[in-house]
Amino acid sequence: MNTTDTLKAIAEILVNQNSAEVVIPAEKPESGYWFGGGNMIADERGNLYVSGRYRNSGDSRTGIGKGERGKELAVFRSPDGGRSFEKIISFEKTDLKVNGWEILSIEGSALNRIPGGVELYVSTEKIGRPFAEGYSEYHKEGTGSWTIERISASSVEELTHGESETVIDCRDPRWFNVKDPFIYHNAGEELILGFCSHPFNWASSNSGFALFTPGKTKHTTVNYEFFPRGFCWDVGISRATCFIDLPRTGRLSGEQYSLCFYDGGEAMRDYPQHNKGLSRPRGYSCEELGGAGYFTNGNPETIKRLSIAEPMLLSPYGTGSSRYVDVLETDEEYLVTWQQSQADGSQPLVMNRVDRKAVLEIIES
Repeated sequence: MNTTDTLKAIAEILVNQNSAEVVIPAEKPESGYWFGGGNMIADERGNLYVSGRYRNSGDSRTGIGKGERGKELAVFRSPDGGRSFEKIISFEKTDLKVNGWEILSIEGSALNRIPGGVELYVSTEKIGRPFAEGYSEYHKEGTGSWTIERISASSVEELTHGESETVIDCRDPRWFNVKDPFIYHNAGEELILGFCSHPFNWASSNSGFALFTPGKTKHTTVNYEFFPRGFCWDVGISRATCFIDLPRTGRLSGEQYSLCFYDGGEAMRDYPQHNKGLSRPRGYSCEELGGAGYFTNGNPETIKRLSIAEPMLLSPYGTGSSRYVDVLETDEEYLVTWQQSQADGSQPLVMNRVDRKAVLEIIES
């Protein structure tokens, strides 16, 4: 088994579709309903916290009149290692208003522990934010645009009393809409805030990251295009959602290898397949498929794909959608969560538990 095969095997054991169990269901067992798009952290007492948003049916491509869409950001706590979860805080759209902008939809979120407290990064669609300069005619009536905010507090429970502060607000029409933040700390203890971006016309889904040096609340650099979209199954969408460092042992004992999980698709919309072609999941906005890549030495700019011609991570149900992967590493195991398409069309948050020994066996066998 070479290095590439080792990395693929680890990705597949972490995001094991058949071992996953539903931990937070969608509000309805129907297409267009889900919970997820967040991450999981642990506190010093061993409590687990998972963030995510409830999305109810609706479609921004036709305006805001079709449904509630991203209606609520919630954080759940588990005192028993993920066996059960209880909602402890909740944000509605009016709670996340910032800079006078009205919130139309709540998108992805990410929790981050900091000295003396916690941060919550959240992305929302806003009415009132000035559109990309020179492209105002492309702004559809009744729709908004996206930025990423940060809320800080002494504890997760106190986040509802914190103030929102915008941290990523792109004016370049190539990456004008920024959303779906995720957290990674490299070996230098720098905070890398990953995110998804869309151009002013919403024609694609791309990946970027902002770098925060220790102790700084403003980013020092931003790379909006570290992960170019692919050539085959992910030519329309390549949205990174998680970076996770792997043990430096066995076949991976040289450089520091890190997995990148990402959501991919051929287009932003579903489209009919040719009646003489192979029928297969294509992936499109809200029904993305799962892929993986890797980078070395804590630098996402060295990223390479593992899923080149086809997706790697497919739900056995529904559309095959498997997206928003997050991995929490503990002393004993990896806790992996993602949104998984179901036979009824919904996408609940599911979780898979992987013993660290199982990953070490792959690396060292």
